[in-house]
Amino acid sequence: MNALSLVPMFLVGLAGSVHCIGMCGGIVGALSLGGGAPAAAPARPVIAIAVARPAVQANVLRVLAYNGGRIASYMLAGAMAGSLAGAGMLHLASLQVAGYWLANLMLVALGLYLMDAWRGLAHLEAAGNVVWRRVRPLLKPLMPMDTPCKALAVGGLWGWVPCGMVYSALLTAMLQGSALQGAATMAAFGLGTLPMLLGMGLLGTRLRAQMQRRPVRIASGLLVLGFGLLGLLRAANGVSLGWLDALCVTGHP
Repeated sequence: MNALSLVPMFLVGLAGSVHCIGMCGGIVGALSLGGGAPAAAPARPVIAIAVARPAVQANVLRVLAYNGGRIASYMLAGAMAGSLAGAGMLHLASLQVAGYWLANLMLVALGLYLMDAWRGLAHLEAAGNVVWRRVRPLLKPLMPMDTPCKALAVGGLWGWVPCGMVYSALLTAMLQGSALQGAATMAAFGLGTLPMLLGMGLLGTRLRAQMQRRPVRIASGLLVLGFGLLGLLRAANGVSLGWLDALCVTGHP
């Protein structure tokens, strides 16, 4: 695996992050309130600027810590998924082919989900709530998220929230053949989601309203759908697509 092969996963994360606004937007937006209620405005504007600057810096640190924990949890999950192949569980050719088809079908489903054309992944996320119910109580001692350490821990736990987009990325990570490559795949995916969630943490509802507009969701869904369809075309033909291979998210089965 080289750096170029990770670009499609980054783009999937970037396009799919409009879904993250619904899943994670509330908690990321709450980071701006993590320090408690704002202090009363002082009489002189110069002093107000001096007081506000540390608050902004603290908010940036919390947002960065939260996303660092979230991406770290994605990488851990990717390493676990990639290790399945490394341990010989996916060495059979038939299993590799099935996994390749499934990974690209998940991308197609994700693209349709982002466009609100088909909501099948919502049922998969609902099934994953069994796991989340066990994780959720661990968040209570970490509230409010008024320090970077708490935000880091919350991000690390939040990365395990049931999410169809993450599931599709994990299938790709599982096909990479090793824990290291699986972790790298999920790191690229997580970094793709970073700009949107950083913006949510710093700009809050202003960005959320813009990114939830239907044209944005359709454009994002079409990009992810395109990746999935290219992968399925490659699998159906059983041959290289030339330069289009660089746009396939998963490796050839």
